[in-house]
Amino acid sequence: MRWLLILLCLCGGGRALADEQAVVCFNYGCMARQEVSFAEARIAELGQRLGLADTPVAERAILAQVVGQMYRWAGEQSPIHADRPGDFLDDAVHGMMDCIDHAETTTGFLHLLEGRGLLHFHVVEPIRRRVRWLVSQHFSAVIRDVAGEPPGQQFVVDTWFGEHGDPAVVLPLEDWLDGEGPNVS
Repeated sequence: MRWLLILLCLCGGGRALADEQAVVCFNYGCMARQEVSFAEARIAELGQRLGLADTPVAERAILAQVVGQMYRWAGEQSPIHADRPGDFLDDAVHGMMDCIDHAETTTGFLHLLEGRGLLHFHVVEPIRRRVRWLVSQHFSAVIRDVAGEPPGQQFVVDTWFGEHGDPAVVLPLEDWLDGEGPNVS
């Protein structure tokens, strides 16, 4: 009987639990990429936190914190810990990240969470770009609410604005497209 339980745990219908790999982009425009690993215990911790969400609004608030935590853990394994808000504070340091790097990395983190079934009220959407004043463009990861009223509203999950590991800025896509977000360069 004991062997049957072990076999069911190892080969059961669920996904085998193992460390998760993700790729972080850095040095502007994803000029450099590095694989980072999230231990199963850390993924479980994120799952517990996201599991507390009982509404789409609550999930977005928790997700902002979770994404910041993922950046801190990734920064323990890669040079992205040196990144600063915006673009002009980076001072050409190895590990600096522009909005393209952030959008790609955050989207990868979101897909990791989604693939584990940890997002209950949102799905990951393609990266979006906003263009203002013909020369100013910005990119961000995007999620879509699948359970709210009305369903289908999109939100950016933008980590470019804050210090490394700060909670992501999560706001409606339409507001972001109109230029909303913290004022950094």
